[in-house]
Amino acid sequence: GSTDMERIAFYSLAAVTLASALGVVMLRNVLHAALLLGLCLAGVAGLFASLGADFLFAAQILIYVSGIAVLVLFVVLLAGRQSELHLRQTNRNWVPALAVAGTALWALSRVGTGFSGVVADSTLRPTVKLLGRLLMDDYAVPFELVSLILIAALVGAIVFTRPDAKGET
Repeated sequence: GSTDMERIAFYSLAAVTLASALGVVMLRNVLHAALLLGLCLAGVAGLFASLGADFLFAAQILIYVSGIAVLVLFVVLLAGRQSELHLRQTNRNWVPALAVAGTALWALSRVGTGFSGVVADSTLRPTVKLLGRLLMDDYAVPFELVSLILIAALVGAIVFTRPDAKGET
């Protein structure tokens, strides 16, 4: 039936997303990793679409897949030297990182089992109007505070990466 096709689509998109995410961190060629990052972000957008989140799907495609992936590709193609395109993606901290990832996966699986009795409403309806109201009414101040934090992080990144800022105040 329809739910079998939805389940197949969801698990197929999840498999593509996970496989491409593994490729991003495992491949030595930075260009191939950047292309797989675009595929991973598109897979996440497909997951949003299969779950009925129309706004998140559109935002994921417009912002991440088209914007960030193209930006990464331009940086790799224009600024990278041939020797920098084949970098080692791992370091000595892979064992602690594996332990942290395993702990996070265990914690997420424990949280997920708490929702096993919850049945989601599968009726698809537009979410943009509801999200707009929430962002402009209830969450207007936190939304603006996040934008200020992002601007501060951007200014900090510019200040710390300027060549003349090293060693001078």
